[in-house]
Amino acid sequence: MQNPGKSQTTGQSLELFHVQTDTPLELPQNFSVISIGKPKDQTMPDINVAGLPDANFASRLHAEIHVEKNTYYLVDLGSVNGTYLNNIKLEPTNRYPLKFGDKIDLGHGAKITFIFLQKQEQEIPTQSDNTMLNHSPTVIQVEFVANTKPSRMELLTKLIGLVLMVVGIFILAVNSQIPPSVRIPGVLSCSVGVVVLICRQTFRHIAWFLMALGITVMFFNGNAFVPASILAILASCALLVAGCQIFTSGKFLNYSLLKN
Repeated sequence: MQNPGKSQTTGQSLELFHVQTDTPLELPQNFSVISIGKPKDQTMPDINVAGLPDANFASRLHAEIHVEKNTYYLVDLGSVNGTYLNNIKLEPTNRYPLKFGDKIDLGHGAKITFIFLQKQEQEIPTQSDNTMLNHSPTVIQVEFVANTKPSRMELLTKLIGLVLMVVGIFILAVNSQIPPSVRIPGVLSCSVGVVVLICRQTFRHIAWFLMALGITVMFFNGNAFVPASILAILASCALLVAGCQIFTSGKFLNYSLLKN
């Protein structure tokens, strides 16, 4: 059954070969746009990566493959962790020519890697072809270089995000209007959240929870409603949120610091 709203184009049999699991994912035929991502509400992407390892690195609307006759293009849809074509980070919404054998990474660090291939149809041997069974099958090896080394701009954005989070925690720590019995647990909770985020980005939800818990504990203390305390807590909260966004995605609100 053809996906609604997608016009017929080429009938070639194509696939994305998932490197980490040695699994081919067949691309639907006769589509002019093939979406890649994870299910969102009632919307199912054409290539669903939700069941693959490290799927948290992929956004729900991550990327698309555009087909125009025999020409293919890869488009990043403004994903959080970016899309890489042969180790080069794509600018969101721009179209990049895609060739057979190209390597596609969803996110940095080569966590979700595909090779764009033309599917080879396998013929069933007949009785007259029994001699073929005595020969070893041809093995095609796909060699790739993992883009595990982050770019200089990515390192800079992570440093900026880390500095903002540290400044936010420092503001909490020196806020003298809140008793140490409340301030110290709140600062420790925020600090542990930052450490968790730095060490394992896959646990970012736990990191957010710990930082929110530290802010909440301090905010609902009786002395927190002194104007100086309110300003300090709000400022530190804003710095922590901005720092987390920049550290994990290189973006703050809709503005991206990654221009590579």
